[in-house]
Amino acid sequence: MIVIAVTFRFYGHLTDFLSSTLRHEVIEQHMAGHAAVKHAIEALGIPHTELGAILVNRQSVDFSYRLRDGDFVAVYPPEALSLLPAYQPLRPPTPLPVTFVADTHLGQLAVYLRLLGFDTLYRNDYVDHQLAHISATDGRVLLTRDRGLLKHKLVVHGYCVRESVPRQQLLSVLRRYQLAGAVHPWLRCTRCNGILHPVAKADILDRLEPKTQQYYAEFQQCDTCGQVYWEGSHFEQMQAFVRTILDSLG
Repeated sequence: MIVIAVTFRFYGHLTDFLSSTLRHEVIEQHMAGHAAVKHAIEALGIPHTELGAILVNRQSVDFSYRLRDGDFVAVYPPEALSLLPAYQPLRPPTPLPVTFVADTHLGQLAVYLRLLGFDTLYRNDYVDHQLAHISATDGRVLLTRDRGLLKHKLVVHGYCVRESVPRQQLLSVLRRYQLAGAVHPWLRCTRCNGILHPVAKADILDRLEPKTQQYYAEFQQCDTCGQVYWEGSHFEQMQAFVRTILDSLG
């Protein structure tokens, strides 16, 4: 077996995926000859979905490039693309409008995304192959904290959520996909992702508590699960949450 030596340099947040001893360092790897650059990068722990551009000996390449002895590989995250004079896209553009599917550990993030109006599929019983298939078939961005899942060959668009606090997770997703201008609160059901529509009070009167019947006149209902919404005592807190998120995005 032919063994080759290849040198890697990673930039930006891609170093988060490397061990502490390898961050901000030039990394020399020995591997089988003609290995695909995609597989070599993922073997270092970085999912292909996190990559924006790959330059080999200062020439832009795609995932299929076969490494050769002595290659120098520079790897950039998506947010660094504006700094490169030219590069070969690694994947098709993210379909617009941006939609999501979240893994079973990101339930609160899914609720927050729905609250802001983003189409987000979530179930607590999705398994990995279902998530990969939904992402690929529907053109949804797969949100997960599982690096291994993002290495699945079916996944084209995905994001590794590194934060553990849901509010910070939300901000990182909105920044990654530049979605501040696409926020439309009160559009979706936070429970099931259905669309909300105004509903006459008389049509849902039997579902309301006496005080809700007395003090509120305007209601919305989910067209999928039938959940009813109104601007109750919690609404001001939700409005404040949305304002805080938008302020944080600048």
